[in-house]
Amino acid sequence: MSYTQHSGSVPRLDDDAVLRELGYDPQLVRRMGAFGNFGISFTVISILSGCMTLYGFGLITGGPAVMTWGWILVGAFVLCVGAALAEVTSAYPTSGGLYYMAHQLGGPRWGWYTGWLNLLGLLGAVAGIDYGAAQFVGAFASLQWGFTPTPESIMVIFVAILLLHAGLNLFGVRLVNLLNSVSVWWHLVGVAVIVGALAIVPSHHQSPSFAFTTFVNDTGWSNPLYVAAIGLLLAQYTFSGYDASAHLSEETTKAQISAARGIVRSIWVSWIAGFVLLFGLTWSIQDYAGTQASATGVPPAQIFLDALGTSGAKALLLIVIVAQLFCGNAEVAAASRMVFAFSRDGALPGSAMWRRISRRTQTPNRAVWLSVAVALVLALPSLYSPVAYGAVTAINVIGITPAYIIPVYLRRRAGRRFVPGPWHLGRWSALVGWVAVGWVVLVTVLFCLPQSRPDARHLVTVSSFNYAPIALAAVLALAWIWWRVAHRAYSTPVAGTSPEMAAIAEDVV
Repeated sequence: MSYTQHSGSVPRLDDDAVLRELGYDPQLVRRMGAFGNFGISFTVISILSGCMTLYGFGLITGGPAVMTWGWILVGAFVLCVGAALAEVTSAYPTSGGLYYMAHQLGGPRWGWYTGWLNLLGLLGAVAGIDYGAAQFVGAFASLQWGFTPTPESIMVIFVAILLLHAGLNLFGVRLVNLLNSVSVWWHLVGVAVIVGALAIVPSHHQSPSFAFTTFVNDTGWSNPLYVAAIGLLLAQYTFSGYDASAHLSEETTKAQISAARGIVRSIWVSWIAGFVLLFGLTWSIQDYAGTQASATGVPPAQIFLDALGTSGAKALLLIVIVAQLFCGNAEVAAASRMVFAFSRDGALPGSAMWRRISRRTQTPNRAVWLSVAVALVLALPSLYSPVAYGAVTAINVIGITPAYIIPVYLRRRAGRRFVPGPWHLGRWSALVGWVAVGWVVLVTVLFCLPQSRPDARHLVTVSSFNYAPIALAAVLALAWIWWRVAHRAYSTPVAGTSPEMAAIAEDVV
């Protein structure tokens, strides 16, 4: 295996030899190619999940103008973050991903806290994606059977979706790879079908200026800049999860190239397709207030209903629901690999249990079950608070986004001591890296702020409280406590492999 190398980079060996060089015994099998690796990050980003589930949030936090311009702005900065992260991923293609990079570049404490942040973000993403899918299933059932969505019924659907994704992941990475490859085309064709139908069928559309200039503030806050800043959550939440390419790198062929490219490609393809989708939705709003107050509980469903009628709305909702199911399945795969890798290095309570691999499928089955169980716990407040779902999405953003940037910051701090992999930014590395660091610092602060204004007595209530900072503080506190108790168990496994694993690895999808 040979690649064009950056001056000063280490010789590039075959995938498993590189992994052993990094200190790990190959335990997972490489059945995922470059397209599958791109597909998992593109699927986890899932514009048909993030854009749709938070569209109602966007309607009140700045409205069309913030959704449209926010998407363009956030996408540009996220591309910088992704490119900077891809450069480090090329040098360290392991399932641990971000925390392993941070450990190598900054030491054990950096790796430890990065890992806990990454884990919080990934598990928050599983909760956010699958709960959003449950809401859309409820909206479809409302149109099809007159079902009335309630917090309790949505929670039941959510649990069923979690169980579905656990079951699919237990079959192994071959099925995950196949589903991700199908998902790429489902998303792209789905966006084309949705936007095409909304462009052709309705007799009335908003003007283009409506999508670019109309500002709506129904948050209760009076400062438009503050509202616009909060409104960026829609785009920033959607543009997360692209580290999935890194987490699946130990199951990917030519991982040093494929995983890095998978990260960057998933972002720019989502950036373009997501803009088309958001504009198509906003351009087709028939009744703004009616869309916000939709009886389905899902504003995009109301747009479909008003523009296309019941049959058309149900057809488009099915496209969205299937895309969201693809997304949640890919996120469970990424989260479970993070649980496996972190346990492999002794960083989690009960690590010996969570790092076990199924002999039949070479899949970390127990890590899969832990991932869906924690996601369920994170979503439980949605039973009691109408803003809890927004808090879960913010948990995802403020957990995973800082974790993205820590390896990038440490790579910049390392300077010439960092040895690039075969995919690198060259002379643009410093500029892109520091822009990425600045952006992540900004959005991390933004999403710890209150999203809903306190009541007239200036009291914070269950419905106005932002749970994200509490979750962030809790996971950092847990990480600190567990560091004090068990950091000596946090180590690199002994190198070595078996001929059986090498034989299985030849079977590449």
